[in-house]
Amino acid sequence: MHNPVFFVSAFLIITFVLLSLIYPHISQKGLEATKAWTLQYFDWFFVIATNFVLLFCVALAVSPLGKIRLGGADAKPEFGIASWIAMLFSAGVGIGMLFYGAAEPMAYYTDWGGTPLNVEALTPEAERLALAATVFHWGLTPWAVYAVIGLALAFFFFNKGLPLTIRSAFYPILGERIWGWPGHFIDILAVIATLFGLATSLGFGAQQAATGISFLFGVEASLTSQLLLIVVISGLAIISVMRGMDGGIKLLSNINMVLAASLLAFVFIAGPTMAIFSGFGTAITSYVEYAIPLSNWNDRADRIWYHGWTIFYWAWWVSWSPFVGMFIARISKGRTIRQFLTVVLIVPVIVAIIWFTTFGVTAIEQVKEGVGQLPDGINEVPLVLFQMLENMPFPFFASCLAIVLLIIFFVTSSDSGSLVIDAITAGGRTDAPVAQRIFWAVLQGLVAAALLVGGGAAALGTLQAGAIASGLPFTVVLLVCCYSLFKGLMSEYQLLKAGKVAD
Repeated sequence: MHNPVFFVSAFLIITFVLLSLIYPHISQKGLEATKAWTLQYFDWFFVIATNFVLLFCVALAVSPLGKIRLGGADAKPEFGIASWIAMLFSAGVGIGMLFYGAAEPMAYYTDWGGTPLNVEALTPEAERLALAATVFHWGLTPWAVYAVIGLALAFFFFNKGLPLTIRSAFYPILGERIWGWPGHFIDILAVIATLFGLATSLGFGAQQAATGISFLFGVEASLTSQLLLIVVISGLAIISVMRGMDGGIKLLSNINMVLAASLLAFVFIAGPTMAIFSGFGTAITSYVEYAIPLSNWNDRADRIWYHGWTIFYWAWWVSWSPFVGMFIARISKGRTIRQFLTVVLIVPVIVAIIWFTTFGVTAIEQVKEGVGQLPDGINEVPLVLFQMLENMPFPFFASCLAIVLLIIFFVTSSDSGSLVIDAITAGGRTDAPVAQRIFWAVLQGLVAAALLVGGGAAALGTLQAGAIASGLPFTVVLLVCCYSLFKGLMSEYQLLKAGKVAD
């Protein structure tokens, strides 16, 4: 245990959980007030920061710095490319892609909570913007945020021998002060941001799994059933933690990749295949066409939509970045910086286009053709996926597959999250006792439960509020990290040029 990071982080999070459970309404109002204040005064900051990070990543990838290898010139990758990519998605965005795969494009198309750029709903242009905005939210920008943190941690850990913890990324700026309170503060902030980002996803997963079970078997998707799911799945995550990296996260990630590909292939073949195929081109061209307008924060006529979706996503990605970034760093030894950034940026965009086009176009086509319940509009976001699958062949089996996929994503997110948080609170050690990782796995479930209890009927909004509140301070850390990483890489490059480090 790293004192004071472990104890201060644990104390603050346990205090939040207890207060949320004892005073749920006050907790909800506090989070919503924080969310409203953040959106009113700092929406521009999230947009500028994330755009800068994306440009920074592209500049690094194409610059001579891209040839630096993580771990040194002779370092070999620990995982094959397929397992590496599988773990990126299982730990990163798996739950979110299932939760929003059909719901997000349909929401934009039908004007559920506003439309992007105030386009008229239920029109061909609305469909184009629905696909463009969804890929915009799940493509280059979020993965650039993950990539910066992941690259910084991997470089300072594998190349410079510093501990695998967030404070290490700031050594070029803080020097030996990273071992004092400046470093403690950075790590504590990272733990809190990670816990809330994870809890948001775990809360989404519990909501959707409970809704799917209710849809299939008639069991009420109550708060009690959601909390019970959190308990059961957190238990499975603990088992995964005890089995270690190869027997836990890696195995489940590979299983998830197969199951996700199976569900994707089923929807593509059983759904409106030609419309989906055509949608791929539409998603790509519309993403390129609308990326800059969607990135603009000034004078937006679609401010309700922009705050409810774009800013929430940017804050959520930032709050997740310590978790996903550290996990990416842990599994990326042996890759050059150019390879690292190319895969981490480009592959997710391709997957996002394929996934969201397949599920989104299928849902939109059902709306346009008046098939099933979707033409009546979105009642519950977690229900959209199952309402869509209901109108396809083998609905029961497809829905069961989706629930199993959700549960395994839930387990891998919790397991990898506890691994990352434990590393931070153990001072960067990767061999801390398993009991500590179990402690953090339990605490993640408790935070998700507290947010669901505090949110009540408005749990979705409370989950979003938690992510936004924790994402704001870490955005500042993210920007400083870019500068620190650049200083570190330039120093390494100068050594390469001088022949003091093997090229």
